[in-house]
Amino acid sequence: MTEIVVTPSDDAIPRRFSDFATLGEALDYAAKGLKGFNFHDARGTLVRAYGYAELRDDALAHARRMVARGIGRGDRVALIAETGPEFASLFFGAVYAGAWPVPLPLPTSFGGASAYVDQLKVQLDSCDPLMLIYPADLAAMAGEAARQAGVVGISWQDFAGEAAPDAPLPAADPDDIAYLQYSSGSTRFPHGVAVTHRALLNNLAAHSHGMLVRPGDRCVSWLPWYHDMGLVGCMLSPVANQVSADYLKTEDFARRPLAWLDLISRNPGTTLSYSPTFGYDICARRVSSQMHVAERFDLSRWRVAGNGADMIRPDVMQSFVEAFGDAGFNARAFLPSYGLAEATLAVTIMPPGEGIVVEMVAESELAGGTPPAAGAAERFRAVVNCGRPVRDMAVEIRSDDGAPLPERAIGKVWCRGGSVMTGYFRDPEATAACLVDGWLDTGDMGYMSGGYLYIVGRAKDMIIVNGKNHWPQDIEWAVEQLPGFKAGDIAAFAITTPAGEEAPAVLVQCRTADPAERARLRDAIRERVRQVTGMNCVVELVPPRTLPRTSSGKLSRTKARNLYLSGQIRPYDLAA
Repeated sequence: MTEIVVTPSDDAIPRRFSDFATLGEALDYAAKGLKGFNFHDARGTLVRAYGYAELRDDALAHARRMVARGIGRGDRVALIAETGPEFASLFFGAVYAGAWPVPLPLPTSFGGASAYVDQLKVQLDSCDPLMLIYPADLAAMAGEAARQAGVVGISWQDFAGEAAPDAPLPAADPDDIAYLQYSSGSTRFPHGVAVTHRALLNNLAAHSHGMLVRPGDRCVSWLPWYHDMGLVGCMLSPVANQVSADYLKTEDFARRPLAWLDLISRNPGTTLSYSPTFGYDICARRVSSQMHVAERFDLSRWRVAGNGADMIRPDVMQSFVEAFGDAGFNARAFLPSYGLAEATLAVTIMPPGEGIVVEMVAESELAGGTPPAAGAAERFRAVVNCGRPVRDMAVEIRSDDGAPLPERAIGKVWCRGGSVMTGYFRDPEATAACLVDGWLDTGDMGYMSGGYLYIVGRAKDMIIVNGKNHWPQDIEWAVEQLPGFKAGDIAAFAITTPAGEEAPAVLVQCRTADPAERARLRDAIRERVRQVTGMNCVVELVPPRTLPRTSSGKLSRTKARNLYLSGQIRPYDLAA
């Protein structure tokens, strides 16, 4: 049996930093070399080396199959984004065919088959694709979602078996849409972010320069390909910057997190790898006092340990350093960043080698200037420096009325640059709400200091836990399905627990005076939210007419959160 060998970290073709007109041109160039993707099993054993030349051949064949099915410029092709050569070749196949690939998520461990079918159905209705292509082992669920959405569904094994007759492929324009990116968290209110070739390549060039990509660099990733960091940062960037990449499936990382560090250790070329905070956290927690980390791991070559996608917690980063310092991990390898799909990916990146830098900010400032309740001590939170704007990106901090704010004043983060999206697919109202004169209102809160961006809170309403986005409307809707509750009774938002972790909190207006019934309702709400979102949450029952509203009568989650954190909303004491 022939031994499988990983694609090399270096080859003869000169490095180009994403200076291509289209994504197809980027793969055409990368295919001239020997680099590529490498797929590993749960134990980190190489099972498939997939050079960029082979990827290109397979993608062109898929493009011809799509053209034979009548798929053309501007049509959407939905793809279940399982990490592997099949998705990669189908994604680029759609690009070569002039269509827009739409990566959609894999099923999670919670919610069951019906919840997954419902999620796919909503996203298929939103992007209106001509086809949904999926792994054969998901045929029952994905096929049912396609049937309900009136979309052609086919397994990628069956699709790959179809004829690929010669056909002319359209020439892409840099301002054509390259793909649609969906937020992972929204099931009832999906927003498809439309990203052009020009915007994508602008951002890929910007963050490759920001990370100072060097000859011999190599990437390792377990991030899912249906998230912007996994798709753009760890799949498309290696192609456009000619970097070999090694992959674990996300579900394999979840079962054996230390396999990620094993893979980094075994491959002498590995220098680049990204993770949200929770990835570093779970690895640090898996280290036991009996484990000889210096013998098992060699992390000395890990030059860029990127961190993004959720709030960066300095205590977790310190725990990781303490757990793996003996294995050669250098704390200055940490590279905090800030970005979002609406800007393609990166908005700011910490210059390599500067590591984690924090500032202490009063909770009263973070809560919008709301003072602590009488007699309560002021609390402070460590806020992490997320770096400087990437090349061609401008960042401003603005007040609620849009006026620019001075240094160190907390406000909304706005950005403008060549990689900002053209808009949300078929949603002009949502687009107009966040794109103003070329500037993108990210909805996130932060401040600038010395040219660096500090993020103090995620999007106004978004709840981000373990790197996943959760829309509060979805949580509120789940509670509304329980008997006795209605729209407007529930406010969901993110809080920082005493342990320093981000968690969802749900305030529910309760009309019963029976303590036993209140306790039952609290448990029922917690279980309902867990079933729908997979998250454990803080549930607080509050008196009727407690939740604040705007002047137009809408629920104000931001004000509810501020009043709750300052002690001005007082929940029922269920222990009484």
